[in-house]
Amino acid sequence: MISPLAHISDKATIGADVTIQPFSNIYEDVIIDDGCVIHSNVNLYPGTRLGKNCEVFPGAVIGVVPQDLKFDNEYTTVEIGDNTVIRECVTIHRGTNDRKTTKIGKNCLLMTYVHIAHDCQLGDNVILASYVGLSGHVTIDDYAIIEGKAAAQQFVHIGAHCFIGGASLIRKDVPPYIKAAREPMTYAGVNSVGLRRRGLTDDQIREIEDIYRIIYVQNNNISKGIAAVKETMAPSPLIEEIIGFIQGSDKGVIRGLS
Repeated sequence: MISPLAHISDKATIGADVTIQPFSNIYEDVIIDDGCVIHSNVNLYPGTRLGKNCEVFPGAVIGVVPQDLKFDNEYTTVEIGDNTVIRECVTIHRGTNDRKTTKIGKNCLLMTYVHIAHDCQLGDNVILASYVGLSGHVTIDDYAIIEGKAAAQQFVHIGAHCFIGGASLIRKDVPPYIKAAREPMTYAGVNSVGLRRRGLTDDQIREIEDIYRIIYVQNNNISKGIAAVKETMAPSPLIEEIIGFIQGSDKGVIRGLS
């Protein structure tokens, strides 16, 4: 059902079985795929693309121009994957020339008052709790969860299956599969509960725990920890993934407890 009290540009593309409630604004060059629900008082600006079966709650603003002084009105987009839920008053800005798009994956949940700045790239099944703020160019891999009121600095990379505690300040990259919290942010163990929920085996979880125990607990230097992992553990895809993330970090990764 599309309310006659909604403002919808004739240059927007609306799929089948879409609901748009009163007083929402759907501007030109917006694409809303099948089965989406747009609640009242939502603003979808040019360049917004919603996948199938998304739900956007009142007060959300998506696709507005970025808060980047280098932005020169270049053509960019916001892309949101299927089945993603965007709660009240979430703001998502368009990309810039850096990445051309701000991207949210499939099956994500963005809780109230989340802010996602220009050029952020979120994978699938990501959960951002209320008041999380992402500065520009942040990358978050699949299944990461960030608790409320956390804030991420520009260009940080948060690995898959991470769990980040509430009110954290994320200034460094966070390797995959771990929990992180405290100030300054430090390693707080492996996200074993989340990993079991997502189907990883006990053997896989033990291997991840062994890798991070060597890197973060037994060594006070990450380079030495990586060397020790290579010397004492048999090669595996998990070791390759974790060490590749750490060694590929431009900003450096969070530290263990000192």
